Amino acid sequence: MTGVKTIIYSVSDVPAAKARLDLLLGVEPYSDEPYYVGYKVGGQDIGVTPKRGDAAVSGPVCFFEVDDITKAVQELTDSGASVVEDIRDVGNGRRIATLKDPDGNPIGVLQDPPA
Repeated sequence: MTGVKTIIYSVSDVPAAKARLDLLLGVEPYSDEPYYVGYKVGGQDIGVTPKRGDAAVSGPVCFFEVDDITKAVQELTDSGASVVEDIRDVGNGRRIATLKDPDGNPIGVLQDPPA
């Protein structure tokens, strides 16, 4: 595990959130798509995605990069976390999952494809 790699905010208005992040971060996004706007700042990936109507987690989710997402999800659930959004491919082979700990705090895990 390499720590928190990505922080994603789910928002109801992606263009408005992008405008705020443009001002706040002072850099252009590396990805500017309707489904994801992503910035890299100091090695940190910060992004916004459209809020899904059925999303069970509100607020930003910190995604920890892992080598084996299936193993990580299993270990987290074994330790008391519950799955909010199961493992899914979000494009280009990147797989993510969202869980929450027993106190309701969101936990994100992501696995990038081999280089």
